[in-house]
Formats: sequence, structure tokens, C-alpha cells
Amino acid sequence: MGHVSFLTWGAFALVCVGLVLTPGPNMLHLVSRALCQGRAAALVALAGVATGFFVYLLLAAFGITALLLAVPFAYVALKACGAAYLAWLAWGAFRSKGEGLATKRLAAADVGRLYSMGLVTNLLNPKIAMLYLALLPQFIDAGAGHVFGQTMQLGLTQIAIGVGGDAAFIMVAGALASFLARRPAWARAQRWLMGGVLGGLALRLALDEARP
Repeated sequence: MGHVSFLTWGAFALVCVGLVLTPGPNMLHLVSRALCQGRAAALVALAGVATGFFVYLLLAAFGITALLLAVPFAYVALKACGAAYLAWLAWGAFRSKGEGLATKRLAAADVGRLYSMGLVTNLLNPKIAMLYLALLPQFIDAGAGHVFGQTMQLGLTQIAIGVGGDAAFIMVAGALASFLARRPAWARAQRWLMGGVLGGLALRLALDEARP
């Protein structure tokens, strides 16, 4: 298995910490989920997001993601699907009654749905694929060999830091949700917050003109 030097690994870890502290679609989605449905719901969604990271890591390690992003139409199609999915989730949030969400006990069906939402939202975000293709190669020493092993080591580091950071934000947002849940006005505002965040993410993804 490839070996990444300690200095290289440390520099990469610092970059990952910086990315965690920069608000992005995943963080906004998870924090809004925690505020509206509590910590448990957000942590289930985070498990889906983490799975999506791992899928993209494997695709990047095997070079499949590079092939996908090399075809402009594939990138646009992935982005369009992601925006449409987020817009659909936003519409569902606006239509929900939005009462008592933060204190609602999660059922088995809710767990599966929240996990799927986190997973699909991450997989349909082409920016995640670009993250691995643009960031990982900068810290891989091709001359040292075992590029696949180095890629997995760095990728798993990014996942650990990213998931840990998001979990910390979820804990804070969940505590705030417990406080707000006792206020009737907040119960009515929850669906607008969730719908607004998801709708904003859909619009942001749809209008993003970046290309790989």
C-alpha cells in the first residue's frame, strides 16, 4: 500500500479542515436538517453523505470520475439531476405541515429516507467529484508508486475530517433545535427554513457555470 509522508499528510489534513470550515451544500443541508428535525435525523443524513464521499473516492481512485468529467454532457446532466432532486426535496418541505419536526421520533422508514437523501444529494453534486480530482493529485507522489494506496489514504483522511466536522456542526444545531422546539412560532417556520435551504442549493447548483 502506498505511503504518504507525515508532512504531506499534515498539509492535506489542514486543507481538509479549511474545507470543513467553509460552508458548502452538505453542511447547509445537514445543519438545516438538524434544526428542523433534530440531531438524530441529521446524523442519519450524514451517514448517507459519508457513503457518497466513499463512493466518489473509489471512483476517483479507479479513474472513473475523471472519465465522467471529461465528457461535458455527463457533467451537465449530473448537475441538472442534482438541482432537480434538491428542488423536489424543497417542494416536499414546503408542502409538509412542519409541526413538531425537531422532537419527532424517527421511524424505520424515516431513517431509510433520510439516509437516501444524504447519499443521493452528495452523489448528484459534481463538485464532490471535482474536489477529489483537483485536490488529491496535488498531494500524491507518483514517483513513490502505489498511487491507488496513496489516494485511498488521503481520501479516507478527507472523509474522516469532513464527517467529523459536519457532526460537530450537527451537535450544535441540534442543541439549538431542542431549545427552539418549545416555541410554537419555530414549529411553523421549520418547513420554510428547510424548503428555503434546499431550494437555494438547487438554484445555486443549477446556475453554477463552473466546468471540470
